[in-house]
Amino acid sequence: MSPIDPDFEALLLYLKEARGFDFTGYKRSSLMRRVNRRMTQVEATGYPDYLDYLQVHPDEFTALFNTILINVTGFFRDAEAWDFLSSDVIEPLVSTRAADSPIRVWSAGCASGEEAYTLAMALSEVMGVEAFRDRVKIYATDVDEEQLAEARQATYGEREMQAVPPQLVAKYFEAAGNRSTFRKDLRRSIIFGRNDLVQDAPISRIDLLACRNTLMYFNAETQAKILSRFHFALNDGGMLFLGKAEMLLSHGNLFTPIDLKRRVFRRVPRVMPIAGAVFAEPVPPPSGTVLGLDALRNEAFAASPLAQLGLTSDGLVALTNRELEKLFGVSSRDIGRPFRDLELSYRPVELRRYIEQAQLERRTLRVPDVEYGRNGDVTHLEVQVTPLTGGDGSLLGVNLIFHDVTAARRLRDDLEHANQQLEAAYEELQSTNEELETTNEELQSTVEELETTNEELQSTNEELETMNEELQSTNDELQSINDQLRVSTTQLDEANSFLETVLTSLRAGVAVVDPDLRIRMWNRRAEDLWGLRSEEVVGEHFLNLDMGLPFEQLRPLLRGALNEDGTAGEISVDAINRRGRSVVVRVACAPLRGQDASRGPEGAIIVMEADDV
Repeated sequence: MSPIDPDFEALLLYLKEARGFDFTGYKRSSLMRRVNRRMTQVEATGYPDYLDYLQVHPDEFTALFNTILINVTGFFRDAEAWDFLSSDVIEPLVSTRAADSPIRVWSAGCASGEEAYTLAMALSEVMGVEAFRDRVKIYATDVDEEQLAEARQATYGEREMQAVPPQLVAKYFEAAGNRSTFRKDLRRSIIFGRNDLVQDAPISRIDLLACRNTLMYFNAETQAKILSRFHFALNDGGMLFLGKAEMLLSHGNLFTPIDLKRRVFRRVPRVMPIAGAVFAEPVPPPSGTVLGLDALRNEAFAASPLAQLGLTSDGLVALTNRELEKLFGVSSRDIGRPFRDLELSYRPVELRRYIEQAQLERRTLRVPDVEYGRNGDVTHLEVQVTPLTGGDGSLLGVNLIFHDVTAARRLRDDLEHANQQLEAAYEELQSTNEELETTNEELQSTVEELETTNEELQSTNEELETMNEELQSTNDELQSINDQLRVSTTQLDEANSFLETVLTSLRAGVAVVDPDLRIRMWNRRAEDLWGLRSEEVVGEHFLNLDMGLPFEQLRPLLRGALNEDGTAGEISVDAINRRGRSVVVRVACAPLRGQDASRGPEGAIIVMEADDV
């Protein structure tokens, strides 16, 4: 068992006093792991440091509680157990009740509500939807307010809905986008509220209580306290439905198993032990003679599967059996010896004081949790000390019975070890009337919001229709403009084709330059004359071209065409054509003017016609 950490206990006490969450009943190993995880995230060096952090940062409480209260649930978890519950618990429960009698169900530790809605579907399938609405109340509780808020919405995504059979989805859920919502008429029969199983009073008069994989997070003392409250909450014969990790092996006085594999138990009346001794009444003599009766009694005692020892009233060994000899080495050879002289009187436990107490009080005593080591193995025992009295009340002796509970103890230890890996949480009960009023107010508010949203959507629809008409008109205008552009483009292509034909038909070479003397057009005759293709010269400076014209003689002619007045001129010069032959070239240069004649020339047109020398 882990030693108690006073700093950690102080932190738990602060959580209880500051926020009302009592975690002192939780198993320390798993609880400390969860708290340490939060401490690592906020970089706290120890429990006192983390307590100071909580005092300075109140919002850390929410993160801590969400870490401690891990909510693991789902629809129809362990489907085989739910099938058994429907056929062997719910059907008999419904069939044995009057047609109009109410049925009360409690889902303790409901988390986000899947288990509560599963109970609703299971009950509705057995008794019918109408009878469910009229007769059933399901109280679903937890300690996590955020989880309860989610459960009240009754809306789940595709991943959560995978466990629900398709026919039940169609019958009990309504589609809401990519999520599914539980039927509202059945949802009214499920009341969600906060209930702390450790601190708060239980709900009473319950017929079926489901608390699955919740008890495993508490220590043995707290589990016993919670189970006692469950026993109080259930009606006589009420059913308790637990999870796979919970078995109630040590609480047979409260619940008896109906199906241990599926963890279904029935409430039994609490049996109070009767004070007094176990009286050994003398057997009345039979009408006939029974031969060998003493030998039969001795052999039956010796063959008992439990180790037993009988002592006389003055403490002498009177009876032993084989199991006693096998376990402690006390045999018939020790009959007549004082019990105080045997090692068994003080090992593995001091029995003499229990024997004296049983003789004095004349009642049976039990000595639990006795460990006895032999051959390297440890056997766990429970010793029963029973005084034996005669018919006149005189003390005859004491009977000691040694129950071997090793297997049960090992099973509990294994279960405890498995449960250390899990964690969870719960809530307090809210008033039914307040819950119903709150639900009605929420529904009324939702209806009003939907009406407002509908009006807004109607207005938006009208605006969209107006915009659609405007866009249609704009589209018609753009279509008309597009048609005009297509006609203009066709005309422009025809003009360019005509111009290209004219320039090609000229016998002279023609070049068009911009005001910076960069070539804009170069016809095919110019290509033949100088050996330069149009792709090579367009964009190049005219005077930088590599051809046989004497550019120095042409500069005055070009300047005159490009000045503001834009005068045309002509000159003949000697030149070398692309074949290297000498030619006389008449060069005419005229200004290129736009539609606005007041502006200067936009370039010049150079016409070059060659004659062989």
